[in-house]
Amino acid sequence: MLTLTYVAWLNPTCLVGIGVYLLMRVFKKKNPAPYPPGPPGLPLVGNVLDIPQVKPWLTFTKWGKMYGEISHVEVLGQHTIVLNSVKTAMDMLDNKSMVYSDRPVFPMAGELVGWKDSLLLLSYGGRFRRYRKNLHRVIGSRAALDIYRPIVEIETHRFLKRVLTTPDQLQERIRHTAGAVILRISYGYEVKESSDPFINIAKRANNQFLQSIAPGAFMVNYLPFLAKVPEWLPGAGFKRLAREWHEIVQEMVSAPYNFAIDEIAAGDAPMSCISAMLEGQTPTAEEHDIARWSAVSLYGGGSDTTVSAIYSLFLAMTLFPDVQKKAQAEIDAVVGPDRLPSLADRASLPYIEALAKEVLRWNVVTPIGLPHRVTEDDVHDGYYIPKGSIIIPNLWLVPPLVPFMLHNPETYSNPSQFNPERFLANDGKKPETEPRTICFGFGRRICPGIANSQKRLLLAESSIWISAAMSLAVFDISKVVENGVEITPEVDPSSFTISHPKPFKCSIRARSAKAIALVQQDANY
Repeated sequence: MLTLTYVAWLNPTCLVGIGVYLLMRVFKKKNPAPYPPGPPGLPLVGNVLDIPQVKPWLTFTKWGKMYGEISHVEVLGQHTIVLNSVKTAMDMLDNKSMVYSDRPVFPMAGELVGWKDSLLLLSYGGRFRRYRKNLHRVIGSRAALDIYRPIVEIETHRFLKRVLTTPDQLQERIRHTAGAVILRISYGYEVKESSDPFINIAKRANNQFLQSIAPGAFMVNYLPFLAKVPEWLPGAGFKRLAREWHEIVQEMVSAPYNFAIDEIAAGDAPMSCISAMLEGQTPTAEEHDIARWSAVSLYGGGSDTTVSAIYSLFLAMTLFPDVQKKAQAEIDAVVGPDRLPSLADRASLPYIEALAKEVLRWNVVTPIGLPHRVTEDDVHDGYYIPKGSIIIPNLWLVPPLVPFMLHNPETYSNPSQFNPERFLANDGKKPETEPRTICFGFGRRICPGIANSQKRLLLAESSIWISAAMSLAVFDISKVVENGVEITPEVDPSSFTISHPKPFKCSIRARSAKAIALVQQDANY
């Protein structure tokens, strides 16, 4: 991996890049307003040493404390603007969405690794709108979601069985179940019970995607012309790595799609994204390509984000037993001990609804989201935002730093605590701000499948809700005791685009003999 270290600067490729950048600086035009404040950079190369490669939201939060709601850095001519307040993010990304809805060009991830046609990296335009129309049609309304509700419930029930048998493999069981749900909905594919090839390929491809867009990881993301250099050139090892990763992306895009097409041709296809998108058509090559990439956008994103959220749910229940007891009391009173909760119970379980919201707020799945890109020069609040700037909304905090957005103490009381009651109206006190108005993204890059009038991501929310309701109905989740010592898990999120809790141990036990019987019932209902 070619990183921004002093060693990298010795490569001839990097030296050429610096020369090109210096020439650009000579002909730089005068700005109509000052840039937003930010850390002072080095002469010529700017903030090359300030770009964080590990947990960037920590650095961004420090900048927010020092410089305010908008901060700015520049690396080799690439401007990056960090937004540290909800108001600023809404004003820029929502209210000015016409010019703030593009994506940055990531040469490593896009051109070289092969993600350029994915919804996440696709430039805003006609093809982007066709993807979103496809996805909204199949998962973006309650009527559409009703079609897939049995899949979510059946696979979550199967998750309970797996956890009951192997509670020490919680994270892998969550990943398996998230993959099972999204593959059935996307392609009509039912996963194998263990080591499913499509789940495995999604895990590898998603991990490599996150590496390929990490800040400061690859010089080619700052100097795009490096994508054209030959592999044998010193410092061009990133191209060999990209070639290997490209093969994995192609397999992820093509293999499940070909499975679905074969099922449709044989007349055996169940309802799925692919069957709905191609129903009654004789697709052209372009239409096949649109359908293939629309589905893989759902498959890739859904197979990882839901894993993070549900793993965070189990972490919260381990750390906050009083919340777990209140949730179980509500389930016991409303649902009773003779059946598992279903999505039909959702309106009758307001505490579980609030708990699912708190999962989205407490351990943010996307702590800084995927960056936006400005398509025109703009002046916002007196600051110059040049065309091509990368815009990063910072959703995260880590105490004792000043928290932002979903952890702002001016918006959320005691924000580090997991407290579902903050979203319930109690004793005349209004609920705190809905997290889903922020956590699913902004403007025209908001997550696909969103119900726009409510800003609700129906499929993701349903998966989190039913996982919470079913799991708490039958399991007690607690800290592990080893050699007489209670082990308290550490709250320490990982990556910057999709953040997973640090692996932790917890005890998961059936609440009763009746709970075991419920779990062991046939899940095919």
